[in-house]
Amino acid sequence: MQFPCVTPHNLDVRQLGINPNHWYVVARSSQVQTKPLGVTLWNHPIVLYRDSGGEVNALEDRCPHRQVKLSHGRVVGEFLECSYHGWQLKSNGACAAVPYLEDNQKLPNCKIRRYAVKEQDGFIWLFPGNIEAENFTSLKPMGVPEWDNLNYIATVAVIDCQAHYSFLIENLMDMYHGHLHQDYQAWTSAVLENLSADANRVDAHYQAQSYYKIDKIWSITQLFFPALRRLHPEPLHVSYIYPHWVSTLGQDFKIYCLFCPVSEKATRAYLVHFTSLNAFWRLHKLPIWFRRFVKNSLFGSAQRLLDGLVRQDVQMIEQEQQAYLENPHRRIYELNRALPSVQQLIRNQAASE
Repeated sequence: MQFPCVTPHNLDVRQLGINPNHWYVVARSSQVQTKPLGVTLWNHPIVLYRDSGGEVNALEDRCPHRQVKLSHGRVVGEFLECSYHGWQLKSNGACAAVPYLEDNQKLPNCKIRRYAVKEQDGFIWLFPGNIEAENFTSLKPMGVPEWDNLNYIATVAVIDCQAHYSFLIENLMDMYHGHLHQDYQAWTSAVLENLSADANRVDAHYQAQSYYKIDKIWSITQLFFPALRRLHPEPLHVSYIYPHWVSTLGQDFKIYCLFCPVSEKATRAYLVHFTSLNAFWRLHKLPIWFRRFVKNSLFGSAQRLLDGLVRQDVQMIEQEQQAYLENPHRRIYELNRALPSVQQLIRNQAASE
């Protein structure tokens, strides 16, 4: 199965596909168990499952027999079994067994597509491009190194929006929209100071006012009691490292947005928020088991903040998509210098595919 050819010079950004020669995040590790899980990456249905050895596998979500969804089937040992006729498939997509095969019949010489997949940093990363290409081994998932670091407390929110992925990227790169997040904002008064771009990334450096300063044990209470917050200047860095996004606010917070573009009008992404405990140097003297207990106990501590931000952003992004569909030729008056660079990067990556 091949990804459709794109002609970026003839289409606007809102119609461009993805460059498949990158690693995308299609699920959290905890979502993928022995029960098959169906996901979609840019109009391609994919089934994820763990075999008897706990290894994660990814195949086209269709049985080669009658084309029904394998994600409705089950895992039998090392094989994925279709719910319709019980055909079993190997992790490489080849047929392993047919329950009613007669003695004089051979196994069908059929094969569905296998995808390269990695389980890393709490997520399932999938490579939809050509794994036979010479440069495949040099292409690595961006990764989330803070995931297992005991000095970082994580919270994860899922973004599901009915809009092209470019709208979400532009929202994330535009730190001027803090006006929207009156009750959930971590920063205000952002000013774009520096912008750089190349073929693979766009980096925007803002100076902002942060509401939080996590430098003392008692200061963590700011996360829960707004009256304790005090504005102070902090650098705010945001980067579109195709196809994902990462941001840092001072020394205290780091956020990733890991993308799984679903279609021209739908996007799924995983927003991962980290609160740093690096300021508490005495923590390093505590037993590892205790630090791990603290990290696990505080997982999701910023859930209300993150869910509120996502809810407000999705509402705006979906309005943008709807306005585009109603009149795709209407002129947009954009003043943030970062966003034309973002759009150009999307065009360049589409052309690279």
